[in-house]
Amino acid sequence: MGNDLADVLVVGAGPTGLVLACDLARRGAAVRIVDRSPAPPRTSRAKGPNARSLEILDDLGVADEVLAAGSDPLPMLKYRDRLAVAETDPWADSAPSPDAPYDRGRLIAQWRLEEILRDRLAGYGVRVELGREVVGLTEAADGRHVDVTFAEDRTERVRYVVGCDGAHSSVRKLLGIGFEGATAEDQVMVCGDVDLAEGALDRTRWHQWFDEDGAVMLCPIPGTRTGWWFQAGPERDGRGRPLAPTADGFRRLLARHTALPGRVLTRAELLSTYRVNVRMADRFRAGQVFLAGDAAHVHAVAGGLGMNTGIQDAFNLGWKLGLVLAGHAGTELLDTYEEERLPVAARTLDLTSERLRATLEAIRRPGGGLDAAITPDTTGLGVGYRWSSLAGVHDEAPRPDEALRHDETPQHDETPRPDEAPRHDETPRHGDGLPGSPQPGDRAPDAPCVDAVTGARTRLHRVFAGPRTTVLGFGPGSAAVLREVAAAYGDAGVRTCRVYAPYESGARSGPGTAVVDDEGHAAAAYGTAAFGDTGTRTGTDTDTDTGTVVVVRPDHHLGLSAPADDARSVHAYLRRLHGAGRPRNGSPALVDAARKG
Repeated sequence: MGNDLADVLVVGAGPTGLVLACDLARRGAAVRIVDRSPAPPRTSRAKGPNARSLEILDDLGVADEVLAAGSDPLPMLKYRDRLAVAETDPWADSAPSPDAPYDRGRLIAQWRLEEILRDRLAGYGVRVELGREVVGLTEAADGRHVDVTFAEDRTERVRYVVGCDGAHSSVRKLLGIGFEGATAEDQVMVCGDVDLAEGALDRTRWHQWFDEDGAVMLCPIPGTRTGWWFQAGPERDGRGRPLAPTADGFRRLLARHTALPGRVLTRAELLSTYRVNVRMADRFRAGQVFLAGDAAHVHAVAGGLGMNTGIQDAFNLGWKLGLVLAGHAGTELLDTYEEERLPVAARTLDLTSERLRATLEAIRRPGGGLDAAITPDTTGLGVGYRWSSLAGVHDEAPRPDEALRHDETPQHDETPRPDEAPRHDETPRHGDGLPGSPQPGDRAPDAPCVDAVTGARTRLHRVFAGPRTTVLGFGPGSAAVLREVAAAYGDAGVRTCRVYAPYESGARSGPGTAVVDDEGHAAAAYGTAAFGDTGTRTGTDTDTDTGTVVVVRPDHHLGLSAPADDARSVHAYLRRLHGAGRPRNGSPALVDAARKG
């Protein structure tokens, strides 16, 4: 039995596990991450993070490196009977906006993304323990730790375990959690990483040959001179059964569907057969053990949401584990992980199945291609948690002395069934304030602004960056609440930020951060005029003027939006996440400061 009691053991070192480990490590949690592979896998697989995942990677401090290592999504060149018949750029009409600076994802080989995340994790002193396979899990009777047995017959004790170990998850199987769904045996694709002779194809396009008897798709792998992602309908035997992928088989498929001779394919590795699986775990938590990523849900590849949904699982779970481990929040906060993410996963299964059907229909016609799978829903920016018990409503909040104690179970509505979760085709942000303003549970909009002290340009998501809850104050009336919050929670994982309108006069100083909304994008994004912030245009600038206070969770989702004179709602919400402002068991230090650049 190991002597050191780790806070969290992450099982599986793919993007989901690495994002979770990075988030926990920067919170000062004692996190370990293991993977059964003897060496980091050299696989391209997922083609890269979507817009929402880029925001998460930005928060973790690695987005610039990811952007540099990858490329923008490419226009798609479609062929029929070996002839080019159409070209489509799914992102031609898309552009960054003040509230969403990432309007599209990034193409990057999965191995390269994992390498970047491993380096970030190593900066916190945590390294992936390779060649370690979990074969047993036993939760203590008191529910305070888990004994984890490894294949080398060694048992180690940890407080929490998170299974991020893929569709064939050992953690899920050891827990006995069902993985219901179906496998479409007739929907088969062979995949691999290949090299083509230099100059064989234009590397500024994603080439797609769709014929009546099969298909070949070749997308250049960023960061390589001759590397390509290869996807194709499989060769079949005399009975119509798909054959296993081979390099020679890839050459034959290339010669059959394209104008290229098979010999231009000089290397093929990481060959695999993909079948459409649509499955989801019965639950995402069993006591001290959680599931995330493919261990919890798998779905059709259409839309590229597999890795991205896992990254977003990890970002939802990390801050909740961090607050519980720090002694700020009660363990009931961990129930909200399944409450929020299970309905999202269920809807993602529906969305990707729908996009797969649309794609299969599109490629029957000349000029159809994989662009049929891409919609605004696949950016991830519209995903929110309005149904969550963490979506605070200011006029129903309890008085501070009635706020939830750490030893109480929260009283809230039952977690919605997956079919009750918001549909992706619903408009994500229409609240009780101005039209288009966000509601609690929605993704917190970004907005360009100016640092009130240095005059440097920044943006709200940079203010949010790092492992803290953020309280934004709009209007002079918010100043008193921000002072109270800073005094009570400044050392307990909460930051404050006063958002000044450009017409506000007087000294721009006080606790926490201060920014100037010089172009009005923040006020527009958050609908703060709904609570009378525009009244300060008359020139009055006192603490009695109206204003708005917005609580932003560490995962960039709104927790609460309230008039500045409803301080009790703000205090009650923060007590839910951060207790009375003082840790009970000694809070681990937060080791990642907010970036202001």
